[in-house]
Amino acid sequence: MSEHPDTLEASRVDKLRRLEALGIDPWGGRFDGHWPIAEVLKLPADLPEADRPRVRIAGRIVSRRDGGRVHFLDLKDSSGEPTLRELKGEHEGTVERVPDLSSRIQVMVGQKQVGETGWAVAQLLDLGDILGVDGTFGRTRRGEPTVFADGLTILCKSLLPHPDKWGGMQDIEYRLRHRYLDLIYNPETLDRARKRVRIIRTMRRYLDDLGYLEVETPTLHAIAGGAAARPFVTHHNALDIRLYQRIALELHLKRLLVGGMEKVYEIGRVFRNEGISPRHNPEFTMMELYQAYGDYRTMMDLTEGLIVACVRSLGEGLKLPFGPRTIDFTPPWPRVAYADLFRQYVGVALDDAAAVRRAAEAAGMPAAGKHPDVLVHHLFEEKVEHHLEGPVFVYDYPASLCPLTKRKRDNPAIAERFELYVQGMELANAYTELNDPITQEETFRTQLAGLPEEESMARMDEDFLRALRHGMPPAGGLGIGVDRLVMLLTNTQTIRDVILFPLLRPEK
Repeated sequence: MSEHPDTLEASRVDKLRRLEALGIDPWGGRFDGHWPIAEVLKLPADLPEADRPRVRIAGRIVSRRDGGRVHFLDLKDSSGEPTLRELKGEHEGTVERVPDLSSRIQVMVGQKQVGETGWAVAQLLDLGDILGVDGTFGRTRRGEPTVFADGLTILCKSLLPHPDKWGGMQDIEYRLRHRYLDLIYNPETLDRARKRVRIIRTMRRYLDDLGYLEVETPTLHAIAGGAAARPFVTHHNALDIRLYQRIALELHLKRLLVGGMEKVYEIGRVFRNEGISPRHNPEFTMMELYQAYGDYRTMMDLTEGLIVACVRSLGEGLKLPFGPRTIDFTPPWPRVAYADLFRQYVGVALDDAAAVRRAAEAAGMPAAGKHPDVLVHHLFEEKVEHHLEGPVFVYDYPASLCPLTKRKRDNPAIAERFELYVQGMELANAYTELNDPITQEETFRTQLAGLPEEESMARMDEDFLRALRHGMPPAGGLGIGVDRLVMLLTNTQTIRDVILFPLLRPEK
């Protein structure tokens, strides 16, 4: 029978006190000059003992084996990130993932080599402790690359037991609540986190190289605008005013277009007080950008180039697995009109109101009192989206669904908007931006009509309209859900696994 966690913690606290009695700080401090373990493993390991290179490493103890006058530890650090290399020969110019360099190394602690105090320290070590080691690098008689320690430095004592090697981290709920342990003991979690960093870094580099300026806009808004979503509400005590956490980045970025910043983008957190699902988290990361003198077709080209750059940054080619399927990101991507897809999968024309109503009723959707375009939207979600394996651009949406979008000149019932779908999931949304303040006010009023007064969206953003009246250049705008992009590029089926700390119910 295993010991109770409280007993294990008490044992660790006792070891901490014994370290202190030896005059050793159990919380460590500065430890200069240590090598990444991955770099140590590149050193020659087969030299005679007298010629072994001296090394200094630091890491977490993830395994220990005690034996008489010699102990063996496994130390782990975060230096094992895969690198990219260019292939030569027939595949010249492409990149591949170099096999992961181990970030884990064996340490041999001998009583004679580490001295009396070092040996006393060795007896007080536990799994999860962070340790500094000085010594030489070579191989054991069994051929294992090993640091032969002659000095030990406690850098942090772990007071709670870590999960065991074989179990412990199998429960998904446990892993999400203990993400710090998940990162230590599940290499795929750390790999996803690193890939996310690389993807966002690539987005920034790509846009910076095109002359876009990265900006920061307010997280707290007096009016929640830019999307039809329920906000989180808070209160500013000093000003005694109600504020909302932003539900979109759009309206402040457009103000910057008015101010003469012709290419702007922001990568930031957005908050929506709505449901949780494999594709939705109440706080998520958006990338929004706006380009003066562009339109939604400009944004299609940009979106394709940006996402392909992110795919290439992972070094795994343009065909990536996603569950049992493979996503082929090879450009160019198909571009299909919304109306054509609607007719293909719903079986009626989207501008035939009577037929749309019959189709909705046949699908079991309440149709009484609903605008035909609302039914069109629901039918598209129900009947069309799951067919869009993509990547595919769906363009030219019903105008009533797009209050911030410019209408087509030859057909005002259609808005110049596209959405990018991959594996039935909306990944990007883009418009030819509406810069006509008169039409914008009219669409706002239509959108807000009938909403109860307490709803935040029932308030008109008069300052945004005032900005438009000063003149915003024609522009294209784009939003990409960063979390969903990371899901697709890392073969992850739930958004919770690409957000380091997703929202969870309170722990019981």
